[in-house]
Amino acid sequence: MFLEIQYEDIDNSRINGSFKLIDLRSPSEYYSETIPGAINIPIFTDEERKIIGTTYIQESIDKAKKLGIEAVSKKLPQIYEIVSQLDKEYDSLIFFCARGGFRSNTVASLFRSIGINSIRLDGGYKSYRRYINENLPKILETVNFVVLYGNTGSGKTEILKYIKENGHDVLDIEACANHRGSLLGSVGLETPPHTQKMFEGLIYDTLKNRKSNLLFTEGESKRIGRVVMPDYMFDKIKKSKNIYINSPINIRVQNILKEYVHDTDEELIEALNLLRKRLGSKNIDNYIKMINDKKYNEVIEELMIKYYDPLYESKNREYIATFNNLDAKETAEQMINLFK
Repeated sequence: MFLEIQYEDIDNSRINGSFKLIDLRSPSEYYSETIPGAINIPIFTDEERKIIGTTYIQESIDKAKKLGIEAVSKKLPQIYEIVSQLDKEYDSLIFFCARGGFRSNTVASLFRSIGINSIRLDGGYKSYRRYINENLPKILETVNFVVLYGNTGSGKTEILKYIKENGHDVLDIEACANHRGSLLGSVGLETPPHTQKMFEGLIYDTLKNRKSNLLFTEGESKRIGRVVMPDYMFDKIKKSKNIYINSPINIRVQNILKEYVHDTDEELIEALNLLRKRLGSKNIDNYIKMINDKKYNEVIEELMIKYYDPLYESKNREYIATFNNLDAKETAEQMINLFK
C-alpha cells in the first residue's frame, strides 16, 4: 500500500483500483484552482488559515501547530463521516494540500491508523502544477486539431457539442476558461471565470483522456477572459487545419439570444459600458435603452455588424472547407464524415 504517491504515478495509472482525490485546502484555495476531479474537504476555514499562517510567521511554529490542531479537532467528526462514506466507494483516498505538508500528513496518517486506505500526494498541489507545466507542452505535441472558425453566433459551440455526442474528441477551450472569449463572454455564467492554473489543468485533463489524436476545437483569441493560452498551445492551434462555419445573420442572432439573454440585463449593460471608447457613448446609451425596452434582437444584430464582424473579417486565414450551418447537428455529421 502506498503511504504517499507522486502525481506522475496517478497520471500513468500506477495506482490499483479506484481512487478519489481530496483537496484539504481552504474553500478559497480550492475554488481558485484544484486538480480536476478533486473534491474539497477543508480542514481550515479561510479565516482559520489566515490566523494560523500569521501566527506561524509572526509568533512561533509551535503555537501555529496548536491552533491548527484545535481547529481540526472540532471538525473531525464531520470530516470522518464524509471520509468513511468515500472509503466505501473507492479503493484509495488521496489527500493533498498546498505543498504536501502539515494538513495532508496529519489527515492521511490519522485515517490510515483507523483502517482507511489513505495516501498523501507528495508535494501537494504545488507538485501537481510542476507536473502540468512540464507535461502540457509535451502532450500538445502528440495531438492534431481541426479548428472551427466563423463569425460570432455562427453556432461553433453547438456543433462541437454534437461532435462530442457522436463520440469524437473535442477540446472546449471556452469551457476550460469558463468564459466565451469576448467582452460579453462571462454574461449569464453562474460561476467566475477560471484562473490560469485551473485552465491549464483542465486543458491537460481533456487531452490526457482523449480517445484519439484528432481533436475538434474552436478558434479563439490568445486571451480568453482572465486566462491566456500559452504560446506553445496558441502556435499549435494556429498551424492546424481550419474549417469555416457560415451562418445567416438571423440564425446568428437567435443563437446569441439563446446563449446570453436570460434575466441578464444588468450583466449585458455592464459589459456594453466597456465598449464606449470603441463604439461611442451615443451608440452605447442607445443599446442600453433598447435592452431596457427588451429589444434584444436589434441590439445583437447591430453589435454583430458594427463591432464583431469587422473584427473577425480582419483575420487572414486559409480554410480547408466551409460549411453553411443551418442545423448544428447536420453540420457536425458532415464535418465528422469529412475526417473519416
